Amino acid sequence: MQFPESWLREFCNPPLSTQQLADTLTMAGLEVEELTPVAPPFTKVVVAEIKEAVQHPNADRLRICQVDIGSAGQGTLLNIVCGAPNARAGIKIPCALVGAELPPADDGDGKPFQIKLGKLRGVESQGMLCSARELKLSQDHGGLLELPADAPLGQDIREYLKLDDMLFTLKLTPNLAHCLSVYGVAREVAALTGAPLKTPVIAAVVPKIQDVQPVKVSAPDLCGRFSGRIVRNVNTKAATPQWMVDRLARCGQRSVTALVDISNYVMFEYGRPSHIFDLDKIHGAMDVRWGRPGEQLKLLNGNTVTVDGEVGVIADDQALESLAGIMGGDATAVSDDTKNVYVEAAFWWPKAIAGRSRRYNFATDAGHRFERGVDPELTVAHIERITQLIVEICGTPETVCGPIDDQQPRMPVAQPVRLRVARAAKVIGMPLTQAQCVDALKRLGLSLVEGEGVITVTPPLYRFDLQLEEDLIEEVARLIGYEHLPHTPPQAPVTPQQRPEAQRSPHAVRRLLAVLGYQETINYSFVEERWERELAGNSQPIKLLNPIASQMSVMRSSLLGSLLQVLKFNLDRKAPRVRVFELGRVFMRDASVQDSHVSVAGFDQPMRLAGLAAGPVDGLQWSGATRPVDFYDVKGEVEALLAPRQAVFEPAEHPALHPGRSARVLLKSARGLEPIGFVGELHPRWKQAYELSMTPVLFELALDAVQARDVPALRPMSKFQAVERDLAIIVAQDVTHAALMRAIQAAPTAGLLRDAVLFDIYRAKPGQMSAGLADNEKSLAVRLTFSDTEATLTDEQVDTAVQAVLASLQQQLSARLRA
Repeated sequence: MQFPESWLREFCNPPLSTQQLADTLTMAGLEVEELTPVAPPFTKVVVAEIKEAVQHPNADRLRICQVDIGSAGQGTLLNIVCGAPNARAGIKIPCALVGAELPPADDGDGKPFQIKLGKLRGVESQGMLCSARELKLSQDHGGLLELPADAPLGQDIREYLKLDDMLFTLKLTPNLAHCLSVYGVAREVAALTGAPLKTPVIAAVVPKIQDVQPVKVSAPDLCGRFSGRIVRNVNTKAATPQWMVDRLARCGQRSVTALVDISNYVMFEYGRPSHIFDLDKIHGAMDVRWGRPGEQLKLLNGNTVTVDGEVGVIADDQALESLAGIMGGDATAVSDDTKNVYVEAAFWWPKAIAGRSRRYNFATDAGHRFERGVDPELTVAHIERITQLIVEICGTPETVCGPIDDQQPRMPVAQPVRLRVARAAKVIGMPLTQAQCVDALKRLGLSLVEGEGVITVTPPLYRFDLQLEEDLIEEVARLIGYEHLPHTPPQAPVTPQQRPEAQRSPHAVRRLLAVLGYQETINYSFVEERWERELAGNSQPIKLLNPIASQMSVMRSSLLGSLLQVLKFNLDRKAPRVRVFELGRVFMRDASVQDSHVSVAGFDQPMRLAGLAAGPVDGLQWSGATRPVDFYDVKGEVEALLAPRQAVFEPAEHPALHPGRSARVLLKSARGLEPIGFVGELHPRWKQAYELSMTPVLFELALDAVQARDVPALRPMSKFQAVERDLAIIVAQDVTHAALMRAIQAAPTAGLLRDAVLFDIYRAKPGQMSAGLADNEKSLAVRLTFSDTEATLTDEQVDTAVQAVLASLQQQLSARLRA
C-alpha cells in the first residue's frame, strides 16, 4: 500500500521525523518497503503566467513567450523561447528561472540540469517553461504542465504543489487488513506513539427526496450488510479537484472521472471499496445473490466473465450488474451522460470473496480488501462521506439526495478471546506484567475485561485477525516493539546432526550431476492436472483448494512434467542442447502415513531426483560426427550417479516413456532387488503432443537410494596372476544381460570368480542354422576372471569353478556350451 506522509499526518502527527516514523511502523509489523520523495530536488521554479505567445521568426515549432513571474520579476516580463505545443497566452505554468537546477535528464550524465541565459535561433531566452516530465513529476511530455487559474504568481512550485513530501510503501501481511487505508495506518501510529488520532466528523447529508432503490439480499452468507442511496441531478462532467488528483496519484491511482475518483479516494482514505451505479441503467429491483451457472457479465475492464454458484453477483430484473466485492459491470457504469446515481457500500464476507478474482485472471483493489475483511459497521458513514464529496464536486443547484437504505441480514458477531499473561510471557520470551498487556491492548482500542492473570478481549468488528490467543500475543509484542524484545540465546544444547558415512549429501548429488554436464532447475510443486494424468498415470492427483493459477491446480507426483516444461522453454529459444535436472519433493496419497513433525497423515512426500537430456551427446566439435543422445548414454550416466553400487536395469513400461526404450532401475538391498526409478526415452505420443523438436531421454530416481553408498572396505590385493577363461554359450533370444550376470554370480566358485564381462553376441540369419543356432537362440561370449589372494590357482581349481558357472547357467537359463 502506498500513500503520502502528509495525508497520514493529517490524521495523526507524532513528533517523529520521517525516518523515525518509518522505523516505528516497520518494528510494529507494518514493514515500510520503500520510502521515496514525491519529487526529486530542484530549485528556483515558480508559478508563472504566459501573457503573450508569438511565432518565432526563425523556427516553425518555437514560440516567443512573455512570461509574468509576479513579484519575483519586479513587474518585468521575462522573454522565454518555448517549443511546447500548448504554450499560449493566459495559462499558468511552472517557470525555471536563470540559475535554476532541474532534475537530470533520463539520458544524461546524472548531473542536475542548470538553466542559463542563452539564445535560441537568435532570440534571447531568460528561463525555461517546464513540463511535468522535466520536473520528474510524471512521464507526461505532451506539453507544459498547466496549473489552476488561481495559482499565485511567483510562489515556489514545490510549496504550491506540496512536493516536499514522502511516499510510504507498506508491505502488509494478510492479517493487517485494517491498515489498508490511510486512516487505518494512522490509527496504528496513534497506538504506537501515543499521539492523538484525529477522527473527522462526517456530517450527515439531509435527504430532500424519499426515493429508495429496491434491494433484496438473497444470500446472507455472501453479503452481511448492504447500504445504498440515490443521488439525483449530478454533474458527471465536473473536473476532479487538483488536490484529489494529486493524492490519488501519490497512492498509485490515476484520475479517471470525478465520480470514480471520489469512490477511489474514500477507499484509500477509510479502506472501504464502494461502487457508484448509473441509476437510470438499473432495471427494476436489485438482488444480491450467488451467481447461476452460465450467467455472463461484461465488466468495467472490458472482460466478459461467466459466473457459477460460487461467485457472488448483484443483479437486477434483467441481467447481472456487478461482480460482488470485486468489480462493477459495464452496463451500469457512470458516464458523461449520467444524471442520477446510486451509491452502494456493503460488507461482503471475506470467504465469499477470497480467490474469486483469480478465477478470471485479474485482481482489484476492492477484492484485495474485501477478501481480508472490511469494517462492517461504517457502511452508512462512508456513504455519507461519498455523498458529501459528490455534492461538493459534482453538485448542481438541482442535486438532491435520498435517504440511506441500510439492510443488515447477517452482521458478524465479535467472539471474545482470552489472553493468559503467563502464556504471553512464555511465547514472547520476556517477563510481562498484566498491566503491560492491558496497556498495549487498550492503546489499540480493544474492549477488555481483566481477571486473575487472564484478560478477555472483545475485538472490534474491523479486526478480523483477532481470533486466537496467539493473535493477542502478537499484538502485545507489536506494541512493545520487536526491537525491544530481549536477545535470549537457546537454552537447550545445539548438537549438529552428523550425516552417516554411508549417505551422500544432496549437495554431493548435485555436484556429481553438474560434473556430468547437467544444470539444476527449480520448479513449482504445483503443476497442470494434464501432466499428472498423461506423464504420471495419476488420475486422482492432490488438488489445491485455491490455486494461484489455473495451470497450477494440483500437486505433482512426478518431476518429469516440470523438466519437459523447461525443455520446451529452451527449445522455443533455439537451445541446441539441453541437460537439466531437478531435486525436489513429490506428493502422493498414502493412507499408511501418520501425522508427525515432518509428515501429514494420508500423504507421502518423498524426495526425488530427475534428469533430462536432449540434443547431441557432445557439443559442437571437430573430431567426429555428432549424434543425438540415446537411452544408453543416459543409462550410463545413471550408472555413474549410483556408482559404486551397481544398478540392474530391466525392461518396463512407464506412462511417460517409450514402451520399447525404457527400463526400471533396481538396486540390491537386504530385501533383494528393489525398484528405485525409471530411465527411458520420451513416448512419441507426448513428444508430438508437447511439440518438441527433439526426443529427450529422462530418468527419475528416489533420492534416498541415490544418496546411499557403500562404505569403502579394505580388500587385499592379490599377489598372484589372475586366470581368464572365455565361454561361448547358447541361450534363448529373450535372455537378458542382467539374467546372464545373475546366473554367473550365483555359481558356487568358492570366491574365486572376480569378474565376468560379456564381449560378443552372435545370432543366426533368419531361416538358417548356423553353428548349431536355431532362430530363437543366440550365442553369448563371456570372459571370466579368476584369482586367489592366498596362492596361485591350479588348473583343477579353475576348471572346477568354470564347471560350476556352466552348471548355474544351465540350471537357470537352460544354456548349453557352444560347440
